Amino acid sequence: MSERLLAKYSGSVPRYTSYPTAPHFHTGVNCDIYSQWLSKLDTGNNLSLYLHIPYCDRLCWFCACHTKQTLRYDPITTYLAALRLEITAVGAKVPKGAKVTAIHFGGGSPTMLKPEDMTDLMACLRASFNVAADAEISVEMDPNDLDEARYDALAAIGLTRASLGVQDFDPTVQKAINRIQTFEQTKSVVDAVRARGVGSVNCDVLYGLPHQTLEGVGRTLSDILSLSPDRVALFGYAHVPWMKKHQTMIPESALPDIGERFRQNNFASQLLIESGYQEIGIDHFAKPSDSMAVAARTGRLRRNFQGYTTDSADALIGLGASSISQLPQGYVQNMPATGEYQRMVEGEGMAAVRGVELSEDDRMRAYVIERLMCDFGFDFMPLLANFPAGAHALISEARAFARSNPDDICRVGNASFTITPEGRPFTRTIAAVFDRYLESGRGRHSIAV
Repeated sequence: MSERLLAKYSGSVPRYTSYPTAPHFHTGVNCDIYSQWLSKLDTGNNLSLYLHIPYCDRLCWFCACHTKQTLRYDPITTYLAALRLEITAVGAKVPKGAKVTAIHFGGGSPTMLKPEDMTDLMACLRASFNVAADAEISVEMDPNDLDEARYDALAAIGLTRASLGVQDFDPTVQKAINRIQTFEQTKSVVDAVRARGVGSVNCDVLYGLPHQTLEGVGRTLSDILSLSPDRVALFGYAHVPWMKKHQTMIPESALPDIGERFRQNNFASQLLIESGYQEIGIDHFAKPSDSMAVAARTGRLRRNFQGYTTDSADALIGLGASSISQLPQGYVQNMPATGEYQRMVEGEGMAAVRGVELSEDDRMRAYVIERLMCDFGFDFMPLLANFPAGAHALISEARAFARSNPDDICRVGNASFTITPEGRPFTRTIAAVFDRYLESGRGRHSIAV
């Protein structure tokens, strides 16, 4: 890959876990609107729930999540009381026949919760929603939090997928990002959840971290592969200190440049592919038998706020501070500040403060961007069938971009628009071509490679 192409196509663009993206949400979508949208869900709908636990007992300097550090449990106890109030209030507005087929606990560090709080939270969910007996239940895990009682509680709530943040095992890199976590700790978590019947393990790895080298990336992946995870997420570190002030603790002089980031990504990707993992979208890998790999091969891969997913639910309901819901009508985000979130929930049971109602053009572009991010292209016939009013104009945009591009990063035919293998590292940049909101300048983003 030439330095010219990297410089040309690796600008700052969204990650496209939604469209429109979060910087374009507005305060016109509030609790009243959210209540109306929830009540209009169908009794036959499948639902997915996301619960946000915005606390950690240490603050990793690379992290861009909505979270805060606490060494006391009292704030978590207070927060969980509000979260249970919201679960009850939102569940009461959802038609009883709607079935929950997936639950994801994110953070922050959900594994900070005391065992009895984990089981109480799940009991509240089951009392408030129609949770399917075979619902997929996934939890983001910090190995530093876990003990036997927490493992048992995770088994008791029905955990089906464990997601472990690894980032990098190199001690120099770990010190620079304030994330000390040994391979032995990580292996003990994998062994413990598998011993309790958990059938799927995901590991998150980062490239582009301070002091990271190709050799170090290779050693980390070799260790991870020895654990035989079902999925590996390979993310580029998003350096956004203007949004996350703790990232200023990372010296920018220690960060690899764009060329080195690309080499690290390419090197890690090749190692995973050579080890038998199937490449999924721009940053995921899975064993060929994994449901995500099957979805990618059959055109059923989806993308939402958790990244790539097999979740085909009709609506995603976010619960907790800063969480985002994705409903047929549009997106809704809760109050990010935990204190204000708690006050709102205690007052009216809900905490929606912004969002966006989708226009037909939004839906069409969201479809195209999701297909680009998942399939590296889109076919014209489904677009014309689903969006007859706007599809011809968007297809014209696609043709114009492909024909004016001299670098062969995409191609257009009579029936489809396709990102070439050379263009796949720049998928986010190509998706941004179809983003009507991007030129408004609202929001700053991480680089695309």
